[in-house]
Amino acid sequence: MIRSIRLIADDYGLAPGVSGAILDLIERGRLTGTGCMTGFPEWQEAAARIRPLRKRAAVGLHLTLTDQIAATGSSSLAPDGKLPRLASLALPLLRGRIDEQDVHAELDAQYDRFTEALAGPPDYIDGHQHVHFLPVVRNWLLARFAAAAHKPALRGAPGLSGLDAAAAKIAAIATLAAGFNRSMQRAGFSVMTPLCGIYDWRQPEKFASTLRAAIETLPEQGVFMCHPGHVDGTLRARDPMQGVREVEFAVLSSENFSASLDRAGVRVTDAGV
Repeated sequence: MIRSIRLIADDYGLAPGVSGAILDLIERGRLTGTGCMTGFPEWQEAAARIRPLRKRAAVGLHLTLTDQIAATGSSSLAPDGKLPRLASLALPLLRGRIDEQDVHAELDAQYDRFTEALAGPPDYIDGHQHVHFLPVVRNWLLARFAAAAHKPALRGAPGLSGLDAAAAKIAAIATLAAGFNRSMQRAGFSVMTPLCGIYDWRQPEKFASTLRAAIETLPEQGVFMCHPGHVDGTLRARDPMQGVREVEFAVLSSENFSASLDRAGVRVTDAGV
């Protein structure tokens, strides 16, 4: 019996090299889909490239509240027009130095840029650096889709693994996500869980073994996140995660990956999330 797994690439739209690599993998049937970052000037061009693939790939919205330019310009969230580092986001929100309405306006702008460019809503929603687990984003999700007849799927919390080398990182994300799955399911959202694919990206050699473990154990309702890409000048200027993206692309595009799927009786699911 064939088991299906979801492989979702983050960061479509971050840089041309990232977007091109993701499109290549979707064309090869190596990815279920990708989450889009819609705040960059190149978004319209990136959207035009992925629009023809919407029937064969899940195309989601990768909510972005850290490190990159703000779609809404200057605000209490991004005083100089640039979104804060993750470490500079949670505490100011808690202390009221960042207005929740400014955060919601940024998320609205990113969502609207998606729907306008792709002529419809995202198939799913998740967050860059897992920001969709933050209370302020949970509030936005509940308010934005309160009356929606069809709610997008959401990426859920990771499963805990006791002795995994990335156990501390996984536990930190799980703590951030505490209560998310249950509250969102209660509100009528479909939640893709458990999340896997978490490893120390500063050790690119760990990706292949992390992927192999997912092929063997990931349940059909789960999701494996990945970050394939090609390094270009735009990526170098925007994000520190660079060479490891080439490693992930090489693994996902390899014949070894295809063979490992066949041996395990697994297929990469297509557009359905």
